Amino acid sequence: MNAPWKHGSGMRDPFHAFVCDDHSLDLIRGIVQEMGWPIEKAYKGGLRNAVQSLSLSPSPNVLFVDLSESGDPLNDINSLAEVCEPGTVVIAAGQVNDVRLYRDLLASGIQDYLLKPLSADLVRDALATAQSVFLAPKPEAGDERPHVMVPVIGTRGGVGASTVATSLAYLSSSRGKRSTALLDLDVHFGTGALAMDLEPGRGLTDAVENPSRIDGLFIERAMVRASDTLAILSAEAPISQPLITDGSAYYQLEEELRGAFERTFVDLPRAMLVQHPHLVHDANVVVVVTEFTLASARDTIRILSWLKANAPQSQLMVIANKAQAGIAEIARKDFEQSIERKIDVVLPYDAKVATQAAKLGKTVAESGRASKLGQAMLELSRRLDGETDPAADKGASAGKAGGSLISRLLEVKLPKGGKKKTTGEAEPELVGN
Repeated sequence: MNAPWKHGSGMRDPFHAFVCDDHSLDLIRGIVQEMGWPIEKAYKGGLRNAVQSLSLSPSPNVLFVDLSESGDPLNDINSLAEVCEPGTVVIAAGQVNDVRLYRDLLASGIQDYLLKPLSADLVRDALATAQSVFLAPKPEAGDERPHVMVPVIGTRGGVGASTVATSLAYLSSSRGKRSTALLDLDVHFGTGALAMDLEPGRGLTDAVENPSRIDGLFIERAMVRASDTLAILSAEAPISQPLITDGSAYYQLEEELRGAFERTFVDLPRAMLVQHPHLVHDANVVVVVTEFTLASARDTIRILSWLKANAPQSQLMVIANKAQAGIAEIARKDFEQSIERKIDVVLPYDAKVATQAAKLGKTVAESGRASKLGQAMLELSRRLDGETDPAADKGASAGKAGGSLISRLLEVKLPKGGKKKTTGEAEPELVGN
């Protein structure tokens, strides 16, 4: 309901209210009069009256609706969304004091939920905030950054692709302040929302079941906000409920996310490559998460070959996760020889950081930012952003020959004459390359 609004979309009233009791009606009319809005636009009657009225007339800029008489507030809000025009900022009020309901209502697209009996100060603040949200300047098309879509694919179950996807989405939204979406396409067992201690909602399953509903307004209502710059579309569909789809819903979701966000990270189960190959056709970068095992080596080869044929336009990054020094089925050198390319970034195994992140309901990148694992995640995010290595920049400013990773590697090579190395006695252990 709070989707982008195009100026000049027709005559709209600044405010409508639909409330169930006389006390609330009098209170809202008094505040509306203070704000210079017509008090006759505050009506007696709850959500049902709102739906009937808005199905016949244009939606206002700001809508206040009372859910006190609603038996199923969440479903009723969804029915309201079907008659609201894009851009309407909705404030709801009700008598149910429940955190889960509050989160679900915000996830469905409303701006705020107020508990009854209403307080004049709270209503006044909520209306002022809603008005500022509606009047906030919308970015011009020329100012928007180009969209980047990054599918993250695990070569085997349990290699940590979801951990990588959630961490990259968090870093994209927090470091660059980019509007970022995380699309978790594991409809039955997805952990995108769970990793951030959020309720996934029904948005993704509704999209799969009713692809015709997918549009900008649907995206705004269905996605769960983790922060001002990060939104998640995930699901926990019943395992007794198979979802039959030709993949068109997933592709439509990617298209809508492309228009609404600057970055989209897709947690893409590897089985979907077989069923829905079109999901990577427009990917800018594909991150393949693997581990140093024989089975992962085999499947890395197969997936890289498949991506070369089906997503030739995409840049590929291979990430080795859960690496433990001296404990691996296959040594890194042998692994790289078998897949015929270098590992881009190695993520060390850190059970303590992973456990702490799960307990706190945070991503590994956020919870373990000071750890080696957190720093490796940060390095991966920087590489996706095309940023230079801060350590290299520091070395260049200190007068070292060259600031690139390659130049630093060349700098520490032992010359043929057997002279001492110029930058220390031991070669550094580098993540990546």
